This record gives sequence, C-alpha cells and structure tokens, in this order.
Amino acid sequence: MTLPVDRPSAAPAARPVDPGPSRFDFASLRPLPGEDLVGAGGDLRPATLLAAYRAGYFPMGLGRRGRGPVGWWSPDPRGVLRPERLHVSRSLRRSLRRFEVRVDTAFEDVVAGCADPGRPGAWITPAVAAAYARLHHLGWAHSVETWEDGELVGGLYGVALGGLFAAESKFHRTTDASKAAVVALAGLMADGVRGRLVDVQWRTDHLATLGVEEVARVDYLAALGPALALPAPRAFAARPDQSPPESGG
Repeated sequence: MTLPVDRPSAAPAARPVDPGPSRFDFASLRPLPGEDLVGAGGDLRPATLLAAYRAGYFPMGLGRRGRGPVGWWSPDPRGVLRPERLHVSRSLRRSLRRFEVRVDTAFEDVVAGCADPGRPGAWITPAVAAAYARLHHLGWAHSVETWEDGELVGGLYGVALGGLFAAESKFHRTTDASKAAVVALAGLMADGVRGRLVDVQWRTDHLATLGVEEVARVDYLAALGPALALPAPRAFAARPDQSPPESGG
C-alpha cells in the first residue's frame, strides 16, 4: 500500500555530502552470536555514524536514559522490514485515511517527539539529537511525518544509505500515527526496486503486525551489502538543507 507523500518543494536536487572517512574501524569488530552489544566508546560525528551503519551497527548510550558512553549495537537476531512484505490490516487501512504524510518538513520536531522524556525508555539525549541534525543537514538523515489537521501527530527518523533505511526511532500522539509513518516509509523504499531494507533494530509485537521479521545477524549482514549498493529512493535522494553543518567529520 502506498500513501501520498508531500516533500519540501525547496529541497535542492543535490547528493548528500560525504563527511570523509571515519577514525574508527567497525569492520574489525567481532560480535559473538546472540550478543547485541558489540562495543563502547567513540563519538557521534557524521563520519563515525555512517561508517557504523555501513558495517551493520548503530549507536545507543549505555548510561541512564541514553547518556554516554556510546554503545555500538548489532542485534542478533535483527528486526527487518522488507518493503515488499509490508502488511496493512483492514482496520489500519481505514485509519490511514486520516493522515497526511510529509518527508523532511519537520525533522527536528520529529526527533524531539521521539526524545520526549516522558516516554518509557527514553534514550535520545541532546547530543544524539544534535548528531542526527548534522546528518540531516548533510542529506543523510530523514524524517517521515504524519500530520492531522495541520498538526504533527507522529513520525519516524533514520538514516538512508543507498537501499538501506536505518530507522532510529518513532513516536505518535494519536492512534496509528507512527504506524502510518512506517507504512509510508515502506512505500517510499519500495519505489519499484526490490532488495531494499528497512532496519528497525529489534522486532516488537507492534512492528510485527506490519510485517517486520527477525533475521539472524549473519543474514542481515549478508543482505546489507547488496542493499547499500542499490540506488537511494527518490524521496531521500536530495539534500533537505544547504546550510553549513556544525564542525566535525
């Protein structure tokens, strides 16, 4: 199922900006089967984050409510949504009609919604929010937003690398608003190309209703390389902002 999506009309048709090589060699990590946490330390610079995603890792702080040090995670098993296997129930299909979906029109507001300290298990710190804002300005991080009557009521954000979308977090303020964002993301990722992946990190009962499945880490990594080699979906191919990013490679 594909939802109509509004995109920022002023977004320039430019490729994402390469921040250069990372100082960290994620390929040298050797995760043990069944262990999700692989390493600790490092930083949240754009080059570090992109290198991590390309190697199959993502960051999450090990301290209370997401504070440092940074942990690097590679769940085994991994939660994955293959866009062509999206499942939309009849009741959800009816609910989706209420929403307008937009891409990259309120990125920082979506991150703020995901970071709401009142949410159980909140882990997005100001440092994490700033790191993904830098990635957004460079054209790598994107938001898929759900709006109702002109109000932002849900959404998700993540990082797009070729045919991979690494979803970081989602939120909702009204029923089915985050599910609508996932449905829209699947449609954007499908875009007539097979083999693209949406990484959701861990499968939950909530996500399973949409077709998210668990795959062994070795199978995720085997699918990751081919996915990265695919062209990015058209919705994520343009930089949303040409303002200079904060310093840091």
